[in-house]
Order: sequence, then structure tokens, then C-alpha cells
Amino acid sequence: MSKVHLIDHPLVQHKLTLMRNKEASTNSFRRLLNELAMLMAYEVTRDMAMQEVEIETPMEKTRARVIDGKKLVFVSILRAGTGILDGMLSVVPGARVGHIGLYRDPKTLTAVEYYFKMPQDMHERDVVVVDPMLATGNSAIAAVERLKELRPKSIKFVCLLTCPEGVAALQAAHPDVPIYTAAIDRQLNDHGYILPGLGDAGDRMFGTK
Repeated sequence: MSKVHLIDHPLVQHKLTLMRNKEASTNSFRRLLNELAMLMAYEVTRDMAMQEVEIETPMEKTRARVIDGKKLVFVSILRAGTGILDGMLSVVPGARVGHIGLYRDPKTLTAVEYYFKMPQDMHERDVVVVDPMLATGNSAIAAVERLKELRPKSIKFVCLLTCPEGVAALQAAHPDVPIYTAAIDRQLNDHGYILPGLGDAGDRMFGTK
């Protein structure tokens, strides 16, 4: 579990609890997801690359550090990853964005890819993969495998919720990829959903069934 980072800041936990409530409206869920992603972004980007630039303050010229956002890529696992992506881009608007389209086969629970689009020069970039849930781990594993083909400098995985089964699966397949999450819930049920969880994040975010 050394590569698992639990973001337990009180504001993060408060907003996650509000999201879990089944009475939360689609609008509230979407807003809370955006706010929570912004808060998580501070921890996830703690070691982000920086560069020095020359600026002029009202007093004098000086050199100061700025984020090298162009080196960072947020990769959203469609469709639910979009909610985390929007919040993270609010904090790091200079980041590039990639998308991986994966859906979970309802019978086998395996991930099936239908879309893949990334920025150029991925070998020069640090990647942050975002998806609200790390449940069976199949989608996360498939996404990271695909991204490793492009040989990025580093890969992190960010989710709101996970469970022991999801953590174990992703770490077994990709032990080099750190996991950032707001909660590690009890277990998976027979249908591959996290318990107690918050239901299907995509359905709750977009108001679909």
C-alpha cells in the first residue's frame, strides 16, 4: 500500500459524504465532484515540474518559479472521468488533455476500448489518469497499459473511491503507478460496484440510468 495516497483533508471528506447521499441531485453531484477534484489536485500535483522565469514586480526585476503546465497531461477515462478532469483543469489550466474511451462489459466486467486520443510528445510528459471509481481495476489497468505504449515520463492514477480489490488489482498489474484517492471503501459486490460507494458516478453526474 506504499503507493496509495489517501487524501483525507476534512474538506475532501465532507464533500465526498455529500456526494454519497442518494438524495443529492444531479446538479449537486456534478458541482461537488468539480470542487472535490480541485481540492485533490493540490495533493496530486505537489511534485509537479516548475521553471524559473524573469518578472518585474512593482519594486524590481526578479526571478520566480511558475508551473510547467505544458508538461502535464490529464487523461480522462470516459465518460465519468470528465467530472474530475474539469476540476483539475481549473487548478492547472495549462495542462494538456487526453481521452480514453472504455466501457465495462456487463457480463465479463472486462474493459473494452472504443476511443484513444492523446497529445503529441507523450515521452516528455507526466500523466495523471482520472476516473471517479477504481472498482474491479480492469478499466484502470487497460488505460495504464495503453498509455505505457507511449512511454510517458510518469503516470499517476486519481479516483474518488476505491476498495481493496481495486487497489490490489492495479498494484499487481502496475506496481510503479501511485494511486491517489479520497476513500478506500469496504468491498465490491457481485456486480463489481463498490460498497458502500456512491453508485454509478457517470449516471449520477449526467442524470442517466
